[in-house]
Amino acid sequence: MTTAEGRGWLEGVVSERALGVGALVIVAIAVSVWPFPAPLGVVVGGMLVGGRIALIALGFALVYRASRVVNFAQGDLGQVPATLVVLLVLSAGWSYWLSLAIGLVAALALGGLVEVLIIRRFFRAPRLILTVATIGLAQVLTGAALLLPRWFDSDALATRLSPPFTARLSLGGVIFDANDLLTAIVVPVAFVLLALFLQRSSAGIAIRGAAERADRASMLGIPVKRLSTIVWAIASLLAFLAMFLRAGSVGLPIGSVLGPTFFLQALAAAVIGRLERFPTIAVAALALGVIDQAMTFQPDNHPAYNDVMLFVVVLLGLLLTSRASGARAGSEAQTWQAAREVRPIPRELAHLPEIRIGRWVGLLAVLGFVVTLPLWLSSSRLGLVTVIVIFAIVALSLVVLTGWAGQVSLGQMAFAGIGAGVGGAMTAVHGLDLLLALLAGGVVGAVVAAIVGYPAIRRRGLTLAVSTLAFALLTWSYLLNTEFMGRWLPSGRIETPTFLWGAVDLDTPTRFYLLCLAVLALVLAAVRGLRASRTGRVLIAIRENDRAVRSYGVGAVRTTLAGFAVSGFLAAVAGVLLVHQQHGLDVTMFAPAESLQAFSMVVIGGLGSISGAILGAVYVRGANWLLPAEWQFLATGAGLLLVLLILPGGLGAAIADVRDGALRWIARRRDIVVPSLLADRRVETATATAPVIDPVAVEAIEELT
Repeated sequence: MTTAEGRGWLEGVVSERALGVGALVIVAIAVSVWPFPAPLGVVVGGMLVGGRIALIALGFALVYRASRVVNFAQGDLGQVPATLVVLLVLSAGWSYWLSLAIGLVAALALGGLVEVLIIRRFFRAPRLILTVATIGLAQVLTGAALLLPRWFDSDALATRLSPPFTARLSLGGVIFDANDLLTAIVVPVAFVLLALFLQRSSAGIAIRGAAERADRASMLGIPVKRLSTIVWAIASLLAFLAMFLRAGSVGLPIGSVLGPTFFLQALAAAVIGRLERFPTIAVAALALGVIDQAMTFQPDNHPAYNDVMLFVVVLLGLLLTSRASGARAGSEAQTWQAAREVRPIPRELAHLPEIRIGRWVGLLAVLGFVVTLPLWLSSSRLGLVTVIVIFAIVALSLVVLTGWAGQVSLGQMAFAGIGAGVGGAMTAVHGLDLLLALLAGGVVGAVVAAIVGYPAIRRRGLTLAVSTLAFALLTWSYLLNTEFMGRWLPSGRIETPTFLWGAVDLDTPTRFYLLCLAVLALVLAAVRGLRASRTGRVLIAIRENDRAVRSYGVGAVRTTLAGFAVSGFLAAVAGVLLVHQQHGLDVTMFAPAESLQAFSMVVIGGLGSISGAILGAVYVRGANWLLPAEWQFLATGAGLLLVLLILPGGLGAAIADVRDGALRWIARRRDIVVPSLLADRRVETATATAPVIDPVAVEAIEELT
């Protein structure tokens, strides 16, 4: 070991121990003196809760250490087999122990099948793309868990699984039963077995060795793919144990969606341990469980306060823990091959009459279709189309942030919710014009987005995905809760406001639809202008290689913050329109699950495609109309996975490929050589030995130089 390596190892050990000791000291003070004093029984109960959180968090860390992937399906991997066990015991009347054995086997099999059938397909893809695939996988597994009760003819909700034996212990005024005893036994045993597996078994040592460079490990003869299957099976088993123990203590939401709080608690613990340090993650999870239960014990506590605490913990964890360095940092610097932009028509063909006529005919056909929709749709159907138009604006905000700036946001609807709260209050409470509400809501959304997104500038990778998901939970449960923000939020029905101080009347669904369509057109023009500007080109360059951009003296931080602000502004404007279209602040429209669906829209449509984002909005929101709730998750989740597997560029890129095929036919027919059309055979022959250069990268580099 070199001196530098030894110093790095020592710093890591000291840092890990400092984090663990610091967490324990903070928890001891919090539950003993201030601000959340609690008796011993509550502390022990919190440690049991933290133990279940730790099982999920260790699954996060295990997959990340082996694959450099943040597995957003970690909780759902355990929910499906745990739901199966509960239904076998309560609906089918099977033995507790037999059902548990089936659940263990099902968890291992589910993890292995997920890796073989889905994860392995992305073996050579950038890790960021694979992480996006786990978001789609999470929605598919959620849909499967929702469908399980139908197969058992059961409609039970929030069912608690009774233990197979009786036990009762009173500690500090808290009663612990057999399910709590099972948790106290299973969690430490799982910790010990996982540690022994990683440190003593050949497979565990190989997993640790292959974590840094999978390609190099494969060249050395290590069966990387087989090890990946083992990792996912173990991660699924850990998740199952956590959800099974939770079913005995607080119950599982059979037939409904698991709330995001438990998932985020585990993710917060994993973030505090930098997704790598297992002891720190376990201690952080225990600390989070104790703090959560101590807060719940307080006489004036509200569940929303726990979500506020969770967001603060995530934000502090991101700010206080350092970014990975060396090989790990290099492994996180992945290219955005899925962010494929639709290129304009080549200059060699743009002047042709058939091209110009075709463009005008296509544009007029689209305009004629969307403008005449009110003539042949009912008011209710037109309202649904209006919602699609509004969500298309949200999708365009994600194109700026994710497709161009390269930052994954899983809380975009939270920024829309901020705009809805501000804009709705300005018109309903203060009687201001809708135009002022749109501008004010957009500005507030821009400021909030820049604040929440700041940690992502300091730490690359999926930092923003974690912080925005926590912010989505905070916004949904606290910031948009009239119980806490009643004086700042609109309440009751919001009547149709004035627009341009009465110059434009919005008293009919048709007129409001046309207003939303006009705002979408303005947003389209603004987004296209941003992409053509220097700021847009620098955003693309930062996405591809931020170190190279900084070496040219470009203000990368300032430009990235501008991307956050623009994205937040557009999402908040969409929120202002949505709250007035719904005639009230419907908090369910801004739930964390809605943010995941918004992200699915952009991936399905194409991360870098403006037109594809609109197509994605049509697909996802259309699925919500046409399909029952149990199938909506499958439509968006399976659609996202299929796009990543079959159409990596999304629907927008697929349509662009069809267009390019027609352009090649015209070029051959006109005997015109078009170098930018890669399928032109004469160009391929002439430049057979020339290197292939990404034109987007060339454009960005030319702008910087």
